[in-house]
Amino acid sequence: MGRYELSDFEWAAIEPHLPNKPRGVPRVDDRRVLNGIFWVLRSGAPWADVPARYGPPTTIYNRFNRWRKAGVWDRLMDAITKAYDGDVQMIDTSVVRVHQQGATGKKGGRDRCLGRSRGGLTTKIHALVDAQGRPIQLKLTAGQASDIASAAELTGHLAPGAMLLADKGYDANALRALVGERGAWANIPPKSNRKDPICFSRHLYRDRNLIERFFNKIKQFRRIATRYDKLAENFLASLKLACVRIWLRGNESTA
Repeated sequence: MGRYELSDFEWAAIEPHLPNKPRGVPRVDDRRVLNGIFWVLRSGAPWADVPARYGPPTTIYNRFNRWRKAGVWDRLMDAITKAYDGDVQMIDTSVVRVHQQGATGKKGGRDRCLGRSRGGLTTKIHALVDAQGRPIQLKLTAGQASDIASAAELTGHLAPGAMLLADKGYDANALRALVGERGAWANIPPKSNRKDPICFSRHLYRDRNLIERFFNKIKQFRRIATRYDKLAENFLASLKLACVRIWLRGNESTA
């Protein structure tokens, strides 16, 4: 089995969430196609360079794209991440450079989540992870977008009694109030210009390194570390598939 290929454990978890095969219509084996998709995500190579053992490159790309449009990858991530540990949640962002290949083409009416930073065109990944550093929610914006602007949307899973960890870039009264309304606590270090005192535990804040580890893991997928996709929807789908792999690898190691 190749280093990028699904183990029996991973395949058993994924297979029930894939669309049924139409009767009388043969198609390239789903596991083989998924192995080809993960080969692209990990290697960062173009779709056209997929090794022949995974099937025709056009078949692999078309399956990835068609199932993205059908919401298969969204439903797969939702199903795999249901077991998240909600006692502590962490939020942060990471910026990825957009390759020239991902910047070409017409914009149309879609938000491509492209922005200009010092390093050129970039996309920002906003992520919420659980107490074990496993991803729960993801969002993309242009690289120059503020971190806190997406916080309200990402923290909808906060349960009463939970604690949200974030760096001082998220220190805003509005976010603290929102978290408080959900019966949770925002353990966020205060900005230097904060005038009113807040409750903050440095001891509990140490666990926030788990979200930094998550970003390190996700960027081992070279097609995530650099964005080659023109469409934000395709890049987000790739990101979700990489997150599914992180979850399943972690579950397999503890099984």
